[in-house]
Amino acid sequence: MTRSQLYEIAESWFEEQDWTPFPFQKKTWNAFLQGKHGLLNAPTGSGKTYALWFPIVLQYIKQNPDYKKLHKKGLKAIWITPLRALSQEIKQSAERVTSDLGTLLTVGIRTGDTSTKERAAQRKTMPDLLITTPESLHLLLATKGYPQIFKDCFAVVVDEWHELLGTKRGVQMELGLSRLKTISQDLRIWGISATIGNLEQAREVLLGPDSAELNNSVLIKARLNKKITVKSIIPEEMDTFPWRGHLGIRLLEAIVPIINNSRTTLIFTNTRSQCEIWFQKILEKHPEFAGEMAMHHGSINKETRIWVEQAIRNESLKAVVCTSSLDLGVDFAPVETVIQIGGPKGVARFLQRAGRSGHRPGKESVIYFLPTHAIELVEASALQQAVKTEAMEDRIPYLFSFDVLVQYLTTLAVSDGFFPEEIYPEVAKTFCFQGLSEDQWQWLLNFLVLGSQSLQSYDEYKKVEIEDSGRFKINNRGIAMRHRFQIGTIVGDAHLSVRYQKGGYIGSIEEYFISKLSPGDVFTFAGRNLEFIRIRDMQAIVQNSNKRTNKVPSWMGGRLSLSAQMSEILRQELYAASLNKKEQSEEIRSLVTLFARQEKESIVPKPDEFLIETFKTRDGYHHIFYPFEGRFVHEAMGSLLGYRISLLSPISFSLAFNDYGFELLSDQQVDMQQVLDNDLFTTTHLMDDLQKSLNATEMAKRKFRDIAVISGLVFTGYPEKGVKMKHLQSSSQLLFEVFKDYEPDNLLYQQSYRETFEHQLEEGRLRLALERIAGQKVVWKACKEPTPFSFPIITDRLREKLTSEKMADRIRKMTARLMKK
Repeated sequence: MTRSQLYEIAESWFEEQDWTPFPFQKKTWNAFLQGKHGLLNAPTGSGKTYALWFPIVLQYIKQNPDYKKLHKKGLKAIWITPLRALSQEIKQSAERVTSDLGTLLTVGIRTGDTSTKERAAQRKTMPDLLITTPESLHLLLATKGYPQIFKDCFAVVVDEWHELLGTKRGVQMELGLSRLKTISQDLRIWGISATIGNLEQAREVLLGPDSAELNNSVLIKARLNKKITVKSIIPEEMDTFPWRGHLGIRLLEAIVPIINNSRTTLIFTNTRSQCEIWFQKILEKHPEFAGEMAMHHGSINKETRIWVEQAIRNESLKAVVCTSSLDLGVDFAPVETVIQIGGPKGVARFLQRAGRSGHRPGKESVIYFLPTHAIELVEASALQQAVKTEAMEDRIPYLFSFDVLVQYLTTLAVSDGFFPEEIYPEVAKTFCFQGLSEDQWQWLLNFLVLGSQSLQSYDEYKKVEIEDSGRFKINNRGIAMRHRFQIGTIVGDAHLSVRYQKGGYIGSIEEYFISKLSPGDVFTFAGRNLEFIRIRDMQAIVQNSNKRTNKVPSWMGGRLSLSAQMSEILRQELYAASLNKKEQSEEIRSLVTLFARQEKESIVPKPDEFLIETFKTRDGYHHIFYPFEGRFVHEAMGSLLGYRISLLSPISFSLAFNDYGFELLSDQQVDMQQVLDNDLFTTTHLMDDLQKSLNATEMAKRKFRDIAVISGLVFTGYPEKGVKMKHLQSSSQLLFEVFKDYEPDNLLYQQSYRETFEHQLEEGRLRLALERIAGQKVVWKACKEPTPFSFPIITDRLREKLTSEKMADRIRKMTARLMKK
């Protein structure tokens, strides 16, 4: 069948739906059928799924002219999704194409949610088109005889590639693809990505920097000019002294008309705890929404999440309060409006959420921004600019993730075993391991067989045997089983299942929150008040309660930081406060009283200025710096400057920070002029000073826990009998100390320091920020009182010491006192 005949089949199908294929869809079909690899850059709701399911099915038709009658079973294409929640949606799209075109192709799903019975059936006969996750792909690679499964596979599509890029799951994907390229000779690899700043690099990471695939590939952009409208909810009365969280719930009534005027509204929060609070507060104030409103986040059980997603499609819900669990890919046509609670911290995340509304080609996306404190309106103004200029963040890929490589090699050793001389060239062609030396490779092989130099005496670390043929193989069933349980483990904090006494599963909560509860304590979770009874086998046993409570679970992953792109646009918008009013956005103009008060005590910095404020309160001497670079950079910079100041004269500081600046609080005054005269912001000796200032060893220890789990050095336990996080921590710390004292060249030990600086402290961003500040005029203001800019930072410190009620009361008194002056 010719290519033009194949296109005719596709275009006829589109005509039957009263659709017209977009140019980017046709370009993708053409490139795929020519045997090319590629990266498709397309926004949410643009029809990207059909851009790649169609050429896959058309290629099958081309290879099988008698496709309506004859069919050879077996895996032909794999669609990788980072979220299990998306798999059902993708399956429906695929089945619609395969069935309407009259093929006999079967579509299957294999994720962590797939039943044992279904997996067993797939082992006998794989579906023709498989939808799976990176972790489940690696589980297939751990199956004996896996090359037989993949040998006829001609396509792999990695959906939402921007979400995997810059994560260790992305590294898993690179390694998995490196193996599939060898097994499947005619393999076409495609990625689908929303807009990111480094699209060319994203394609390079997907296909390998020096590979033939990269030379035979295309980057296709869907230029659809989708209209995105951002509307800020501006409070009628603006507080002059803002603090985090105070505005949010106060503006609750402003979103009620928005909900009532839309078919369905998604209300996005940044954290799961925020999600729980907003859901409860809306229902408390507006009980008429009961039954028409739901909640969706990653810790709620799967059945509830699926029910919510289906209810959105059926238009039986007016509103859903959610987190990033609904950021990606699921197609919800009835969603007319999106509300973002608080600064999303990144342009890409904001646009992804905006795209959930008007989720159809050509439809306008409407997103409302509700600030949780006044200065977040500057973020809202920055987001308006970002939408206009299409500014996007880069996703920075990982390099030398040896823990993921150890896990991958163990996976290959569990299945059929591997010959190092075959696997090394494949691994060295990936982006992550492109500079892998022979010495490092040899170290990794020794680690698999002997458990590293300092652990050779302990048999539990000797997992892999070298057979007479030179094959590296795991023959011990116990080791193989433990590894299969741990495949794909990319570590977060330990989660406990939350269950009723009679066994009903509600969801999962991080261990550190549950560990603070006593029997009888009541907390809010999954939209209900629950009384904690006890912990049993990694399960928190609860019962329903009628008692009111302010306890809401918080998740350690909930503190987002401003991206580099967002920080830059935010600074530009802040500088706009000193411009002519006609050139200012509505959001900046609404903050006129706040800026006036700031100017009274201090300044609003201009583009060439860097502001430092000092003042004294009953808590001590406050020294506040405003880089506007995000909380992660501020944590590192605050520690660095505190250390450098202490070298001039002995002094100790406590550190507080938010996305706008950081505070060094001490019980004695600092001679700030002397400090500035000593080149405080230099990048000379940066790494050395950082290590000394931050107790980098402690941070690396925490990072090493994750590395130890991923690499299999410590075992997280069997299902329902997990190892407690504190035991994992102590086991990994012991290994860390052994490597520190006896094997400092251990690659996993060195990786813990590298990741601490590169990913946790964002050392690269810190260096650029210091260079920028060094080129600005430093303005030091000795203030008599806290300023509007400093107020959110100093009040954040109170959260560590006071309950919510006491803190709000204390802040009210502080504000009243300041407003009198």
